[in-house]
Amino acid sequence: MAAPIPETMLAIDPEGPGGPEVLVPVFRPVPQPGAGEVLIAVRAAGVNRPDVLQRRGLYPMPPGAPSIPGLEVAGEVALVGRDVSWPRPGDAVVALVAGGGYAQWCVAPAAQCLPVPPGWTMAEAAGLPETFFTVWFNLFEQAGATAGQRVLVHGGTSGIGMTAIDLGRAFGLEVIVTCGNAEKCARARSAGAAHAIDYRATDFVAEVLRITGGRGVEIVLDMVGGDYLPRNLACLAHGGWHQAIAFQRGAKAELDLALVMRRKLRLSGSFLRPQPAGVKAAIAARLRSSVWPRLADGTIGPRLDSTFPLAGAADAHRRMEAGAHVGKIVLVNDWG
Repeated sequence: MAAPIPETMLAIDPEGPGGPEVLVPVFRPVPQPGAGEVLIAVRAAGVNRPDVLQRRGLYPMPPGAPSIPGLEVAGEVALVGRDVSWPRPGDAVVALVAGGGYAQWCVAPAAQCLPVPPGWTMAEAAGLPETFFTVWFNLFEQAGATAGQRVLVHGGTSGIGMTAIDLGRAFGLEVIVTCGNAEKCARARSAGAAHAIDYRATDFVAEVLRITGGRGVEIVLDMVGGDYLPRNLACLAHGGWHQAIAFQRGAKAELDLALVMRRKLRLSGSFLRPQPAGVKAAIAARLRSSVWPRLADGTIGPRLDSTFPLAGAADAHRRMEAGAHVGKIVLVNDWG
């Protein structure tokens, strides 16, 4: 018989914005699943850039989202709400959530759950949902990437970057990435990037044009924003697509509309977190049919940088802010 679910749990739930030191364990009520939801006993939770921004007070939570950070978890289903046919209690799942992952228990929409891939640990699996939902939706569904195309991805050794390399390789894309030093470039190439550009040592625009024989790439997947926008547009081929998913260097940039019009460029972007539940459910379904078999057969493997105990969330955030990580940073629930 399964152990009873307690009324309270340990969680990381800062009282207000601040540095990593605000990420300390507190007691909170165990959430209860509503219709279409499941309660997950969290074994591991991924750490993502939006968690850092939320901690700093720079990323407002969607209405109704928990104040506890954490956008992806792995664990076992403990309870299911009404109208849930899958998953069932005891199933090992990963889930994309709007918040609440840095805790012993987390509620997730059942439609945003996916099975833990065979052979993957909970820590490895916890790093899947946020980056795979983001890259699949933006690169393949929004930008329409198809086999044989060239794609430029900034932040090549981040969680997003490594996922873009893996999905690009699996689906026949030629992925060009930028990284902050020669060591990271080597790591990106060993992960499957066709080319890796040290943006501190080389003008990435000139290098992209050299690699492509002056043609440019079909798609730029950009998480930098700001003054990168005109440089990204200079990397695009005629009719190319610029897809923005973050703006680490600022949300505003100067845009040459004549260039956009002359070369028939297309600019788009999205945030994943505020997308409607139906959109996220559709992404999950397509991931399960198209990508999850490639996780199961080893075509795509884990990209785990480091793990920290849940009580060590502050150290995990420090590592992310230092920019030294290659792949995913994950918190492991050591509280039971």
